[in-house]
Amino acid sequence: MRNLKLIFCATAASLGLTLAGTAVAQTTPPAAAPAAPAAPAANPMPYPSMTAPLAANPQPAVFDAGPLGKIMVDGVLSADALWQSNPQFGPFGQTQDGYADITNAQVILNKTDGPIQFYVQAGAYSIPTLGVAYLKTSQLDNNTYGYVPQGFVKIVPNSNVNILVGALPTLVGAEYAFTFENFNIERGLLWNVEPVVSKGVQLNLSKGPWSASLAWTDGYYSNTYTALSGQVTYTFKNNDTLEFVGEGNVGTNHVATFVTPLAANNGQIYDLIFTHTQGSWEFMPYVQYQSTPRVSMGTVTLTPSGTTWGAALLAKYNFTPTISVAGRIEYIGSSGGANLLGYGVGSNAWTFTITPTYQKGIFFVRGELSYVSVGSGTAGLLFGPNGTSSDQGRALVETGVIF
Repeated sequence: MRNLKLIFCATAASLGLTLAGTAVAQTTPPAAAPAAPAAPAANPMPYPSMTAPLAANPQPAVFDAGPLGKIMVDGVLSADALWQSNPQFGPFGQTQDGYADITNAQVILNKTDGPIQFYVQAGAYSIPTLGVAYLKTSQLDNNTYGYVPQGFVKIVPNSNVNILVGALPTLVGAEYAFTFENFNIERGLLWNVEPVVSKGVQLNLSKGPWSASLAWTDGYYSNTYTALSGQVTYTFKNNDTLEFVGEGNVGTNHVATFVTPLAANNGQIYDLIFTHTQGSWEFMPYVQYQSTPRVSMGTVTLTPSGTTWGAALLAKYNFTPTISVAGRIEYIGSSGGANLLGYGVGSNAWTFTITPTYQKGIFFVRGELSYVSVGSGTAGLLFGPNGTSSDQGRALVETGVIF
């Protein structure tokens, strides 16, 4: 916060000096009025990736770090208030009807020039997700990705090739991890069966309308480097995109942690994602398939095999440059013997989310209504204190600054 204040103070001081200089200059009118200076070119942070409706600060602070070169400094400070029906029993005990929490208190560093670049994202965060217990920032961070959830060194031999090494955002899926990166405040059910952050190395290639990535990582944050993932994207002339992405574990491991589900970490997952923009509209439909094998240790079965398949449609409409609304509808079903969705073997669920957003400069506020309904679930694994309710509704408000 002290650094943020310094940035704001430095900006204010610079503005004050500029205004003072202008006032002095006006006491002696020039012989000819100079041309107005051009506005500085927008240069928002390249990482982490963000989808509308929220936008990064187009003029972030840039500092000369000596031998490291110029460092771009950004950040997100935001909080939410949440109400939910049928609060469920979570990993840290019974959840509540309502919460007020920090969603982001993060500082983001980017070095974007030269053959060696880097990105670091550090701070506190929450990741509200449909259909699962709400975890406050104080519970989530220590049990997931720590206080430096993402960051990597980027080696750039030329404009068409680069290599990332570090804690990487997954290639899988259509939604990113943090609230400010996405159409909606909460993550969806399809996102909830995907990897989120993976440690390893990733090669990125681009040529004309084609781009491709190949990564060797620890999959679902398992610290066991046996996952291979890839992504191929084609960009049409109207800037629509079609993307295919997949990840699979080429070995077998027995890691099971809060963020490493044993079955999913040994399985495969695939997505086909289409993005279409037309005027004020943006649509992103996608389908997803997941397959997990039987995992055993000796003669003991640790988890049986299973599959999930799902489909989702994300959409956004801009009423004005500052006001927009986004929505998401999705369905996911499971089969086999593994409890991949968390609601019991053979369960399925559908969701609906709507998120109006207002952003002016670096300030934003948005609300959200969401609903989850589970079918073929197992009593004791559903919503409510006894796990017997089949649905849950939520209302959220999130506000903050992206500076």
